[in-house]
Amino acid sequence: MSEVIISPSILSSDFANLGRDIRLIENCGADWVHIDVMDGHFVPNITIGVPVVKSIRRVTKLPFDVHLMIENPKKYIKSFAEAGADIITFHFEAVERREVIEIADYIKSFGIKAGLSIKPKTPPEEIIEYVGYFDLILVMTVEPGFGGQEFMPECAQKIPLIKRFADEKLIIQVDGGINAQTARVCTRLGANSLVAGSYIYNAENIEDAIKSLR
Repeated sequence: MSEVIISPSILSSDFANLGRDIRLIENCGADWVHIDVMDGHFVPNITIGVPVVKSIRRVTKLPFDVHLMIENPKKYIKSFAEAGADIITFHFEAVERREVIEIADYIKSFGIKAGLSIKPKTPPEEIIEYVGYFDLILVMTVEPGFGGQEFMPECAQKIPLIKRFADEKLIIQVDGGINAQTARVCTRLGANSLVAGSYIYNAENIEDAIKSLR
């Protein structure tokens, strides 16, 4: 995969004008729409649920990259898949080890991509045995739960190890504190998908911001 997939996070958009802000990133060259789902339990914040995903599905043809930062993710996978998710990523820390492969297969049963995410404190060695079951591995470079945090460079160092155990089709995504400088760090280490929220939505020129991440 030569070109980096840019997945702007709508967590940093204007929720009063969500449809407009999604069309904006589509027109400015985004590849995916990153949707952060938080439940107030697994992470301290509460954000978007199934009805919102279903509503915004009508405003864009871009793939929906749904990041479940929630407890008991399996319970909600069917609902998000039916609402229009194209990729569903859940957290390794939110489930039992014995459930990881089962949940990956369950996500794929809806004809969509399965992703697995790790928090900053989770060593990459913990997930190596599961990498082959997923289409996407998401490395968090901030603590999940809030937008606008500072990039944690030590977390990006997990990328080469994951890449070593991955096939060429695996999408290695990075989320947290991504801007033009930190994007370069991550892509040099082997990431091929970047999530950025405030860097894109707060930019004077969104199209230029997206291009700078590539």
